Amino acid sequence: MDIPGARSVTLVDGASGLAIAADGRHELVNEHEDAAATTDVVRAVLACPALSSGGDGDDVTEIIVCGTRGYHLLNLLNGDFDGRLFVHVLFDEDAGNLAMARFQLHAILDELAEGAHES
Repeated sequence: MDIPGARSVTLVDGASGLAIAADGRHELVNEHEDAAATTDVVRAVLACPALSSGGDGDDVTEIIVCGTRGYHLLNLLNGDFDGRLFVHVLFDEDAGNLAMARFQLHAILDELAEGAHES
């Protein structure tokens, strides 16, 4: 939530579609509805052969959805678990900057991944 323009963030279990953790203002839907709906989006994108670069596995790591009042970043996390975790961050269009938000979110997620590998 320290990224300028961030309105809400949800950590989602992509296997079950459940919210693991959430913070911020979930104005239109609560974090559980958010998790379920964005899981459908992630599954649809991962199932689309046209969005694959031809690798052996799914190679999509980020999904960006732009709306009239803001944008959504969906970042898929790698890890040793059954299923796939992802982070959904909603940004305000006026207070956020898409390029900087992506840069800062990637740095945060890389730091978390490094910490998880050290444990």
